[in-house]
Amino acid sequence: MSRRCGRRPAGRALRTLTVLLTALPLFLLPACSSGGHGSSGKASTAPGSAGGGTRGTGPTPAWAKGMKTVTPDRLPPEARRTLELIAKGGPFPYAKDGTVFGNYENRLPKQPRGYYHEYTVPTPGAQNRGARRIITGSHSERYYTGDHYKTFEAVVQP
Repeated sequence: MSRRCGRRPAGRALRTLTVLLTALPLFLLPACSSGGHGSSGKASTAPGSAGGGTRGTGPTPAWAKGMKTVTPDRLPPEARRTLELIAKGGPFPYAKDGTVFGNYENRLPKQPRGYYHEYTVPTPGAQNRGARRIITGSHSERYYTGDHYKTFEAVVQP
Protein backbone atom coordinates (compact mmCIF):
# COMPACT_ATOMS: atom_id res chain seq x y z
CA MET A 1 0.00 0.00 0.00
CA SER A 2 2.81 2.37 0.86
CA ARG A 3 4.43 1.69 -2.50
CA ARG A 4 1.23 2.50 -4.42
CA CYS A 5 0.74 5.75 -2.50
CA GLY A 6 4.29 6.69 -3.34
CA ARG A 7 3.60 6.45 -7.09
CA ARG A 8 0.29 8.26 -7.12
CA PRO A 9 1.71 11.75 -6.47
CA ALA A 10 4.27 11.20 -9.23
CA GLY A 11 1.49 10.20 -11.64
CA ARG A 12 -0.58 13.19 -10.60
CA ALA A 13 2.44 15.49 -10.99
CA LEU A 14 3.08 14.06 -14.46
CA ARG A 15 -0.53 14.66 -15.49
CA THR A 16 -0.38 18.21 -14.11
CA LEU A 17 2.86 18.86 -15.97
CA THR A 18 1.35 17.48 -19.19
CA VAL A 19 -1.69 19.74 -18.86
CA LEU A 20 0.50 22.78 -18.18
CA LEU A 21 2.80 22.07 -21.12
CA THR A 22 -0.19 21.52 -23.39
CA ALA A 23 -1.79 24.82 -22.29
CA LEU A 24 1.44 26.85 -22.44
CA PRO A 25 1.17 27.67 -26.17
CA LEU A 26 -2.32 29.08 -25.56
CA PHE A 27 -0.83 31.62 -23.16
CA LEU A 28 2.21 32.42 -25.28
CA LEU A 29 0.35 32.81 -28.57
CA PRO A 30 -1.32 36.17 -27.74
CA ALA A 31 1.97 37.61 -26.48
CA CYS A 32 3.85 36.52 -29.59
CA SER A 33 1.20 37.71 -32.03
CA SER A 34 0.84 41.18 -30.49
CA GLY A 35 4.53 42.09 -30.52
CA GLY A 36 5.48 44.89 -32.84
CA HIS A 37 2.03 45.58 -34.23
CA GLY A 38 2.42 49.30 -33.66
CA SER A 39 5.03 49.55 -36.38
CA SER A 40 3.58 46.99 -38.76
CA GLY A 41 0.11 48.54 -38.92
CA LYS A 42 -1.54 45.44 -37.51
CA ALA A 43 -3.27 44.95 -34.20
CA SER A 44 -4.55 41.86 -32.48
CA THR A 45 -8.15 41.49 -31.46
CA ALA A 46 -9.16 42.36 -27.94
CA PRO A 47 -12.20 40.87 -26.26
CA GLY A 48 -15.25 42.60 -27.57
CA SER A 49 -13.74 43.82 -30.81
CA ALA A 50 -14.72 42.49 -34.19
CA GLY A 51 -11.81 41.11 -36.15
CA GLY A 52 -8.28 42.37 -35.94
CA GLY A 53 -6.15 44.82 -37.74
CA THR A 54 -5.60 48.49 -37.88
CA ARG A 55 -7.11 50.78 -40.43
CA GLY A 56 -4.76 53.60 -39.49
CA THR A 57 -1.16 54.03 -40.53
CA GLY A 58 0.45 55.63 -37.45
CA PRO A 59 1.77 53.90 -34.37
CA THR A 60 -0.85 52.55 -32.00
CA PRO A 61 -1.10 54.51 -28.73
CA ALA A 62 -0.49 52.52 -25.55
CA TRP A 63 -4.14 52.73 -24.47
CA ALA A 64 -5.25 51.11 -27.76
CA LYS A 65 -2.74 48.24 -27.83
CA GLY A 66 -4.42 44.94 -28.58
CA MET A 67 -7.60 46.54 -29.91
CA LYS A 68 -8.90 46.97 -33.40
CA THR A 69 -8.24 50.58 -34.35
CA VAL A 70 -9.76 53.05 -36.78
CA THR A 71 -8.82 56.56 -37.86
CA PRO A 72 -11.51 59.26 -37.77
CA ASP A 73 -11.57 59.53 -41.57
CA ARG A 74 -12.69 55.87 -41.73
CA LEU A 75 -15.65 56.40 -39.37
CA PRO A 76 -19.16 57.20 -40.60
CA PRO A 77 -19.66 60.95 -41.18
CA GLU A 78 -22.03 61.15 -38.20
CA ALA A 79 -19.29 59.76 -35.93
CA ARG A 80 -16.84 62.36 -37.21
CA ARG A 81 -19.39 65.07 -36.43
CA THR A 82 -19.84 63.66 -32.91
CA LEU A 83 -16.05 63.74 -32.42
CA GLU A 84 -16.05 67.40 -33.50
CA LEU A 85 -18.81 68.20 -30.99
CA ILE A 86 -16.86 66.43 -28.23
CA ALA A 87 -13.74 68.43 -29.09
CA LYS A 88 -15.75 71.69 -28.93
CA GLY A 89 -17.56 70.71 -25.74
CA GLY A 90 -21.01 70.63 -27.39
CA PRO A 91 -23.79 71.48 -27.70
CA PHE A 92 -24.96 67.90 -27.97
CA PRO A 93 -28.22 66.85 -29.60
CA TYR A 94 -29.18 64.16 -27.07
CA ALA A 95 -29.82 64.57 -23.34
CA LYS A 96 -27.85 61.38 -22.57
CA ASP A 97 -24.71 62.67 -24.34
CA GLY A 98 -21.85 63.08 -21.88
CA THR A 99 -23.30 60.75 -19.28
CA VAL A 100 -21.13 58.19 -17.52
CA PHE A 101 -20.58 54.97 -19.45
CA GLY A 102 -20.47 52.08 -17.00
CA ASN A 103 -18.44 49.61 -19.12
CA TYR A 104 -20.58 46.84 -17.62
CA GLU A 105 -19.68 44.55 -20.52
CA ASN A 106 -15.98 45.00 -19.60
CA ARG A 107 -15.02 45.37 -23.24
CA LEU A 108 -12.94 48.47 -22.60
CA PRO A 109 -9.96 48.60 -20.24
CA LYS A 110 -11.07 48.46 -16.61
CA GLN A 111 -11.22 51.92 -15.05
CA PRO A 112 -13.00 53.46 -12.05
CA ARG A 113 -16.61 54.52 -12.46
CA GLY A 114 -16.85 57.95 -14.05
CA TYR A 115 -13.74 57.46 -16.22
CA TYR A 116 -15.75 56.83 -19.42
CA HIS A 117 -18.52 58.96 -20.95
CA GLU A 118 -20.78 58.18 -23.90
CA TYR A 119 -22.02 60.21 -26.83
CA THR A 120 -24.62 59.29 -29.44
CA VAL A 121 -23.63 58.88 -33.06
CA PRO A 122 -26.88 59.48 -34.96
CA THR A 123 -28.05 56.64 -37.19
CA PRO A 124 -29.83 57.86 -40.34
CA GLY A 125 -33.40 56.57 -40.42
CA ALA A 126 -33.41 55.40 -36.79
CA GLN A 127 -36.45 56.35 -34.72
CA ASN A 128 -34.37 56.46 -31.54
CA ARG A 129 -30.70 57.06 -30.62
CA GLY A 130 -29.66 53.98 -32.56
CA ALA A 131 -26.80 51.67 -31.66
CA ARG A 132 -23.77 53.81 -32.50
CA ARG A 133 -21.74 55.57 -29.82
CA ILE A 134 -18.45 57.28 -29.16
CA ILE A 135 -17.03 56.49 -25.72
CA THR A 136 -14.42 58.85 -24.30
CA GLY A 137 -11.90 58.17 -21.56
CA SER A 138 -10.54 60.72 -19.09
CA HIS A 139 -7.13 60.69 -20.81
CA SER A 140 -8.44 61.59 -24.30
CA GLU A 141 -9.11 58.02 -25.36
CA ARG A 142 -11.84 57.62 -27.97
CA TYR A 143 -13.69 54.42 -28.83
CA TYR A 144 -16.35 53.78 -31.46
CA THR A 145 -19.07 51.14 -31.29
CA GLY A 146 -21.53 50.61 -34.09
CA ASP A 147 -23.39 47.78 -32.38
CA HIS A 148 -24.37 49.13 -28.97
CA TYR A 149 -21.28 48.10 -26.96
CA LYS A 150 -20.80 44.61 -28.41
CA THR A 151 -17.57 45.59 -30.16
CA PHE A 152 -15.27 48.60 -29.95
CA GLU A 153 -12.61 50.15 -32.12
CA ALA A 154 -10.04 52.53 -30.66
CA VAL A 155 -10.18 55.82 -32.59
CA VAL A 156 -6.58 56.80 -33.28
CA GLN A 157 -4.98 59.64 -35.20
CA PRO A 158 -3.34 58.79 -38.53
